[in-house]
Amino acid sequence: MAKYEKRLKGDVHTFIEFIDQEIMRGSASASFEDGSDVTLKDAKLAVRVYERYSMFGGNRVSLNITVLGEDEDIFVSAITSGGSQAVFFKVNTLGEENFLIKLEEAVEAFLEKYT
Repeated sequence: MAKYEKRLKGDVHTFIEFIDQEIMRGSASASFEDGSDVTLKDAKLAVRVYERYSMFGGNRVSLNITVLGEDEDIFVSAITSGGSQAVFFKVNTLGEENFLIKLEEAVEAFLEKYT
């Protein structure tokens, strides 16, 4: 399991759309599994789950992204899972780490483009 969290500024709706597009464009085997969006007063919460095939591990890994936004404040938390073929402990997490790197690159691209 790998984890990434970041606070940033921007429009939360634009951020969510941008991240969706970048994750799907980042891998030929990436799939959008499901998502949820809710607005409570001035806060917007979005949850996304993606999967992709990891050639290195020979299996699928998932990326779960939670985005919380209020006004121009955005918080993103992402956690990967899967990717290991061991029974009792994790052996190969490279697929997870590489999937998370795609998200990190997407966040940096958003910052460059919109801030």
